[in-house]
Amino acid sequence: MAQTNGDAGEDKLTLVIGNKNYSSWSLRAWLALEMTGAPFEEVVIPLDRDDTAAAIAAQSPSRRVPVLKHGRLAIWDSLAIAEYLAELYPEAALWPSDRLARAQARAVTAEMHAGFAVLRKQMPMDLRARHDLPTMTPDLAADVARTCQIWQDCRAGFGQDGDFLFGAPSIADAFFAPVVSRFLTYRPELPEMAERYLATVWNWPAMQSWAAAAEQEPWHIENP
Repeated sequence: MAQTNGDAGEDKLTLVIGNKNYSSWSLRAWLALEMTGAPFEEVVIPLDRDDTAAAIAAQSPSRRVPVLKHGRLAIWDSLAIAEYLAELYPEAALWPSDRLARAQARAVTAEMHAGFAVLRKQMPMDLRARHDLPTMTPDLAADVARTCQIWQDCRAGFGQDGDFLFGAPSIADAFFAPVVSRFLTYRPELPEMAERYLATVWNWPAMQSWAAAAEQEPWHIENP
C-alpha cells in the first residue's frame, strides 16, 4: 500500500519502525531492506506509550508501522515494502531467481502475512525474553505444525544451495524471522529440521544486528 504525489526519485530511504524487541512486522521490513545493502535512515517509535498513536499517525497513513518513505512515496505494509524493494533493487535477489521457487516463496510469504493469528496472539514477539510455553491448544499446535511443514517443504524442494528456505536469504526468511524469535522465546517442541533452520536465521548477521539493538532498548511492555 502506498501513496505519492509524484515519482519517488532518488531521494533517501527512511524506514519507520516500532520497538525492535516487540515489533514483528517492523523486523520483516527491516530485514528486507538490509538485504538490499542500500543506505537508509531508521526512525524508531516506542510502542504502547501515551504518545505512540500520535507519533505513528504523523509518519504513517495507516497509523501502523512499519512504513517505508522514499522521496514523496510512503508504503505502509510490510509485504508491499518488500515487493517495492525487490523491484527497486533487482540485483539484491530478494526473491529466488527460479520461477517455481519464486512462486512458492511468494505463496508462503503471503500465508505468513495473512495467517497464523493464534500463534501471533499466544506467542507475542518478545525477543530478549524467555517465557513459559503457553497452553498448546489444538489451534496453536496447528499453527506451529504448519510453520514447520512450510519450512520442511521449502528446504526440501528449493533449499539445496544454502541453509535458508530457498538456499540464499530471501523475503520469505525475513517474514518467518519473527516466528523464529517466538519459538526461541517460548520453546515449543520442534522437529530437528526446524531447529536447524532456527539456528540459521538466528545466526544470520542481519538478525543478530537487530537482536543486539533490541537488547539495548530502554522500553519495556509488560504484556506484549
